Amino acid sequence: MEWESLLSLKRFGDKNKRLRIEQDDLRLGFEVDYDRIVFSNAFRSLQDKTQVIPFSKTDFVHTRLTHSLEVSVVGRSLGRIAGKAILEKYPHLQAALGYQPNDFGAIVAAAALAHDIGNPPFGHSGEKAIGHFFTSGSGKAFKDSLTPIEYQDLCDFEGNANGLKILTESQIGTPGGLRLSYATLGAFIKYPKGSLPKKPSDHVADKKYGFFQAQAPFFEDLIQELALPVEQGPIRHPLTYLVEAADDICYTIIDFEDGINLGWISEDFALEYLINLVRDKIDTKKYAQLVYKPQRLSYLRALAINSLIQDAIHIFIENEASILKGTFEVSLLDKSKYKAQIEDIINLSIKNIYQSREVVQKEVVGHRAISILLEHYTNAAVRMFKRIPNSHDKLILSLVDEGTSIQGNTLYETLLNATCYVASLSDGKALRMAQDIGG
Repeated sequence: MEWESLLSLKRFGDKNKRLRIEQDDLRLGFEVDYDRIVFSNAFRSLQDKTQVIPFSKTDFVHTRLTHSLEVSVVGRSLGRIAGKAILEKYPHLQAALGYQPNDFGAIVAAAALAHDIGNPPFGHSGEKAIGHFFTSGSGKAFKDSLTPIEYQDLCDFEGNANGLKILTESQIGTPGGLRLSYATLGAFIKYPKGSLPKKPSDHVADKKYGFFQAQAPFFEDLIQELALPVEQGPIRHPLTYLVEAADDICYTIIDFEDGINLGWISEDFALEYLINLVRDKIDTKKYAQLVYKPQRLSYLRALAINSLIQDAIHIFIENEASILKGTFEVSLLDKSKYKAQIEDIINLSIKNIYQSREVVQKEVVGHRAISILLEHYTNAAVRMFKRIPNSHDKLILSLVDEGTSIQGNTLYETLLNATCYVASLSDGKALRMAQDIGG
């Protein structure tokens, strides 16, 4: 891989090549990507989507929206620092082509901002609920009418793939979706592969999949423009590692902070874990003057995030050559010198937050809501596709937002669209609709 191709400013539908040296620095193309994501309806809905705790009434608990904003801020810092080092290593990128360190920051920030845009209601339990509907619920009836890979897209419904669909899918009047730059879209795709074939691999890019079959033609165009190798399997855009690191840093530290604020993790115990992560950075005199818990948490959080940013950058720069070759097989934080401390924090979060009784109880409610909605919307959409809708089908499909396509050109596209519509709902709206429709 070469940075000249990886930093492509191309957008869907472009006839002429966009050159960085001709860009207006006051309205840089990569920064336009960020703006388009912020003003999209899909991004706005994240304000009522679960980060960790569904239906939380506590104002300091993070939603997907606040989490995404924080990840984008960390991502911008990671991108700018990495960009400075890359331009020092490859000076022609700046001297001849006009790229600046902030370009890298803008790409990573935009991709990081969108990283959860395709997640369904109720967090990762929502993905599991969709998969369960098609593997064990009434959605299993569609199996024989789909190809294996089409059915697998639904059984292993993936928020990352749905995110690419949202960002790139053409609608009437809006060809190419948000029309983001190909560099940003490349950095967005954590798992550059389809749902099949499944390959047992320890490579981080093989962990999940990143595009539905409906988006396969666009994906092929994208990797061709970015010149991503395909011979050796899925190869990530290098900046994806920074997007992933920003997400890892934020959920490690900030989910933990939510648990402390909720009282699910004792302050003394929690502060000890954070201090272990930043012990060599603490200004003990300053820390001793912090009287209130929020002040202490804020100070330690800032130190922890900064420490992990610097460590992630060091790992990225040190391994840049193998990342460009596609042979770097783990996330950046898997190589972190703070790995033991990170694992301690995550293990405590799993026990006290992710597996807490309150979270599990609300996930059960969310699972039921998604199952009810899928039952009604997939069957209504399929009957509409077959031109045999009943009056109930027409009524519930009339509730779909204007401009949202449900009926596709094939049965697979119709099922995928209906499923992605349910996935687009906020937690609160999904719950209300399930109560209204399914009693």
